[in-house]
Amino acid sequence: MNKNKKQGIVKTVARDLKKNKYVYLMLIPVVAYFVIFHYIPMLSAQIAFKDFSIAKGIADSPWVGFKHFKTYFSSYYFGRLLRNTLTLSIENILFGFPAPIILAILINEINHTGFKRLVQTITYLPHFISIVIVCALLRNFFAVDGLINQIMGTKFNFFMDSHAFRPLYVGSGIWQEIGWGSIVYLSAITSIDSQLYEAAAIDGANRFKRILYITLPCLATTITVMFIMRVGKMMTVGADKVLLMYSESIYETADIISTFVYRKGLLEANFSYSAAVDLFNSFINCILLVGANKLCRKLGGSGLW
Repeated sequence: MNKNKKQGIVKTVARDLKKNKYVYLMLIPVVAYFVIFHYIPMLSAQIAFKDFSIAKGIADSPWVGFKHFKTYFSSYYFGRLLRNTLTLSIENILFGFPAPIILAILINEINHTGFKRLVQTITYLPHFISIVIVCALLRNFFAVDGLINQIMGTKFNFFMDSHAFRPLYVGSGIWQEIGWGSIVYLSAITSIDSQLYEAAAIDGANRFKRILYITLPCLATTITVMFIMRVGKMMTVGADKVLLMYSESIYETADIISTFVYRKGLLEANFSYSAAVDLFNSFINCILLVGANKLCRKLGGSGLW
């Protein structure tokens, strides 16, 4: 690169900084947040390759290479944790991902403005309820003497049955997030040209056909982006809700990677081993994200990058 070209680049950058200085000032807190809380902590991931000791610190702890990874891969927990995490994530995607799309389309089809706002408000509210409260409600409703058993006339213990855990987890997640998740799709629907619907109605297309041939194709890009982001978090099943719902009697179904990391890292203070497990989990997430992006670009022609 010659001197004149370098000077041209510098002048262009300086001119852009001067022109958009307030935009860059607004960007500083966001960049600082990601650097401080996301990138700098990544340096501590090296403890996965060390026998970490709090007394010695990260720098002076001895390197052990892939020892903790090998221990995890050869353990009994590896297959169970991977199976449970993937199963729970796949069920979340299969049942939870289409739900906000369907709700957004249904809300958009409501003609009465007041009723539409009421439905939106009611479906948004659960998002703001704490996970602790949601799990407490679940335990009350599905207790042996709870409302559900009283309606069914049974004495079934849902929280001690391994087969009931996943439906309760996925169902409560849909109830809590369906309204909040529909906001993105409702925004995308409002940007669709109304003349398309009018032309389709003139041609004799009913509501179902207008949704099928206008709404869904116009939502395709938004759905693709949201799907890629959802798959990218496929292995990141939150430990907080699972910890509040499960017990030792249903570990075979409910124990996932994040709860295992919690037990090993915080309860047993085995920091290096838990860091290795979590690093492997992040690696799989990265592969899924890249794979989902490539698949969406191949099938639909659009992706995150």
